[in-house]
Amino acid sequence: MTAFSAAPASGDPHLPRHVAIVMDGNGRWAKKRFMPRVYGHKVGVDTLVNTVNACMARGIEYLTVYAFSSENWKRPQDEVSGLMGLVHVAVARYLRKMAQDGVRVVIVGDRDNVSDRLRAAWAEVESTTRHNTRLTLSVCFNYGGRWDIAQAARRAIADGVTAAQLDEQRLSAYMAMAHAPDPDLLIRTGGELRISNFLLWQAAYAELLFTPCLWPDFNEAELDRALADYARRERRFGGVPAPAPMTTAAH
Repeated sequence: MTAFSAAPASGDPHLPRHVAIVMDGNGRWAKKRFMPRVYGHKVGVDTLVNTVNACMARGIEYLTVYAFSSENWKRPQDEVSGLMGLVHVAVARYLRKMAQDGVRVVIVGDRDNVSDRLRAAWAEVESTTRHNTRLTLSVCFNYGGRWDIAQAARRAIADGVTAAQLDEQRLSAYMAMAHAPDPDLLIRTGGELRISNFLLWQAAYAELLFTPCLWPDFNEAELDRALADYARRERRFGGVPAPAPMTTAAH
């Protein structure tokens, strides 16, 4: 079992290898247009597909999105049902194209309390795209960061890992995101200034960016602004800035 550790992005240091996004603002976007909230989620699916394409065009290797949190079950039943239905619509509409484009899709989250039909849709997505390598799209559905840490600890204990053996690297191997490196850049749309139980373990050293842009309005220009902001930051991973090189005075 392997796990990625927090490390600077490979290749271009100014380009994040892994971008994570809290896709917030669908309901408010729809409300502003006097439409039901589920309409905003439908448009949000199209935005996600466009974002996947934009990330591939820019050489980003991993994209992880927060589609449905473990707390979202508290939302109105019609909205929850609409979200579940969208999974099947998205599979039917976009799976073949994503598979052809080299996108690997991984569903990350608790599968115990979702329907058999939903689990079957997830299995189809993962099976169809499992050999693709151009971009890994991790869709966090019925996911919570605290759940992830707890399930990793349970699995480690079940495998016989002792307290003395359980360090950060070993526990990381049991995380639901062990197939991907830690995110370099975490974006939240919609204007809220919190991460809402998303990738609590993995985002320890991620650069955070909050934008008021509602998710259905997120486009290539918004992505490029986020990437430009990331490129200006200095990532130190708990260290100190590297000293400036000394120059020799001319004589």
